[in-house]
Amino acid sequence: MPLNEYGVLAARAVDRRREGASDTPHYQIHLQDDGGRHFRAAVNVESQQSPSELLYLADDNFRHPVLGLLPSTGSGWTPLPSRPAHANLDFIRGNLFDPAAMRLLPPDAAGPDNDLADLLDHYVLRAVADPEAGLYVFGERWGPEQGKDDKVFGFSSGNGVHDVHMNQGNNAAFRRDDGGWQDGGLLLHFPGEDRWVAVFLAFQSQAWHTDDATGHTIEGTPPRPGPGELQMQILAALVNPAGPPEAESVLLLNASPETADLTGWRIADRLKNSCPVPAGPLAAGALLQLPVADGVQLGNNGGVITLLDSHGLKVHGVSYTADQARREGWTLTF
Repeated sequence: MPLNEYGVLAARAVDRRREGASDTPHYQIHLQDDGGRHFRAAVNVESQQSPSELLYLADDNFRHPVLGLLPSTGSGWTPLPSRPAHANLDFIRGNLFDPAAMRLLPPDAAGPDNDLADLLDHYVLRAVADPEAGLYVFGERWGPEQGKDDKVFGFSSGNGVHDVHMNQGNNAAFRRDDGGWQDGGLLLHFPGEDRWVAVFLAFQSQAWHTDDATGHTIEGTPPRPGPGELQMQILAALVNPAGPPEAESVLLLNASPETADLTGWRIADRLKNSCPVPAGPLAAGALLQLPVADGVQLGNNGGVITLLDSHGLKVHGVSYTADQARREGWTLTF
């Protein structure tokens, strides 16, 4: 079953605490919303299972249509029922980042800038020092625990967010937490720089092809691709063509040295509307421009584009924002 109460906490960072070696070390963040309510975000920095190092991705200039769907800065906790096209995070379906770009880091190691706690410090301490900075923490809510002080920061009525990581494709021990559109993550907004930072975490044991309904691992599917391993890629898209009629299109590249058979493949939008890719072979290094049809919407207010193979598995995905789509007739490159 999915998480009990998934959502996002919009608040401001007040303090942080690094934990040393323990059974389940976390990076603890103390937050406060505009209503004066206190929260603690418990961010995993190590897995209970071997291999223990977490996969991470930090994007210093995060741009994605989900930013336009977030609650206001400092507004506190917002529940998010599992669904697309809202503020929910989904590492697979949301096209938030390139999974091949994720790297491994130990939880805590001697020396500067060489572990996951150091990485989180780099951003969180900046947010603590900046009174305008906003922090959005996605995960599962706990509390408030009436009559019980927070065990880390001591504020009254323990209250917070955990599972700030990928929450699908788990192995048997944590399969009960699987679900779509309920992944955790950290988004930091620095208004003075007009910049968003995103930090995404996953366990090495998690799968990258999951069932749309349950979030469970689809057995026998390929693992997370490494850098340069994608055969077929979405290279560009015309999402705001001059018109009418508005002839939206997507450009595919076969980056491999082998011919690709695209029979049964499809292009999908954020709501999973899809249209077929022209069937047949695509030579090594060749490009294919295809018009979108069958209700697929590449909206001018931002969107995602996903390439699915003949089994319905995601091969590649990209996203774009309203700002990127505002110039009529320009082709976006990814």
